This record gives sequence, C-alpha cells and structure tokens, in this order.
Amino acid sequence: MTNILFLGSHNSEITNFLCKLGDQVISCEEKVIADSHLIKHIDFIVSYGYRHILKWDILGKFQQRAINIHISLLPWNRGADPNLWSFLENTPKGVSIHYIDLGIDTGDILVQREVNFSLDETLKTSYEKLSYTAENLFKEYWLDIRDNKIKPSVQNMIGSFHLKKDRSRYDHLLVTGWDTPVSEITGKALF
Repeated sequence: MTNILFLGSHNSEITNFLCKLGDQVISCEEKVIADSHLIKHIDFIVSYGYRHILKWDILGKFQQRAINIHISLLPWNRGADPNLWSFLENTPKGVSIHYIDLGIDTGDILVQREVNFSLDETLKTSYEKLSYTAENLFKEYWLDIRDNKIKPSVQNMIGSFHLKKDRSRYDHLLVTGWDTPVSEITGKALF
C-alpha cells in the first residue's frame, strides 16, 4: 500500500483508480507547507491542476516521488492555461507526466502523449480530450512511475511559459468563453 497525497481539485477518476489498487489517498487543494500533518506519512505526491508551487523543504523529501500531470506537450506551454496557449501559439499539443522540481513544469519528463485535434473542437472540448488523455496516461503508467521503472528525460528548455496574467491580452478572442472554436484562435498570438 502506498500513501499518496493528491494535490489539486479532487479528481475521482485518478483517486478512485489509486484506491482500487489499494493505495491510501489524501486529496488537498490548499497550499501545503513542510511541517503540515498531511505529508508526515506520505510516500508519494501526485499533482494535477494544483495551483501552488511546492518548495524545496517538501520536494527534498520526495525526490523521484513527486510528479505532476500537465495538459501540454512539454516543454511547450509550461505554466497557466496550457491548452489555450497551444492553440494561440499553434504549438504541439498533448499531455505530460513529469517529476516536480523547483521550476514551473520544468522537471524531467516520465511519459508524454501527443494529442491531435480537429478544427471543429472548442477550447472546452479540447480541454476535456486532454484531461481524458492525461488521466488514462497516468493509469497506464502509474505502477511503473511509482516503482521508479521509467527512465526520465531531461526537458529541452526551448519551449514556452505563460503566467495567468498573460492571457488578458487575448481574452477578447474568447467571444464565447471556453466554447470558442479553436479554429478562431489558432495562431492568433503569433502576430
């Protein structure tokens, strides 16, 4: 049995999967600090959509036992709104599972999967497709990740990074919010 701290919005797909394997899962969306009671008996950290940065005082205790599930094909679209930026900048699209390090989405990559989209997708449907792919990639490789059977790849630092505030320059393009067709925004940040 592995004691897992799941960081991010409660994800029943992943947490149910882990529980079916016999793992104990504690979910948390709040910022975790080093002396938190949450990490005292934890063996592994899984982050997915977590909005806080883990500091070295935590990560140092979980080397090669703290991973992040990210809905971009790293090194592209590190940081906030990766799905949106993959269309705005017309960069490669997909999902990645990587070790968490002190940077933002810069840790060594464990597994990735490229995802293709048709132009009739919306930001919402593409996000759902990426989430589905990420969750299935996690389920497919979790045991090998947990047991340290995957040789990680160092990320190429060429790519892209975005903060949440970077999106404001392009909010006017999202005429129907997340239902905006990707065909209406593809490549719009290139000019």
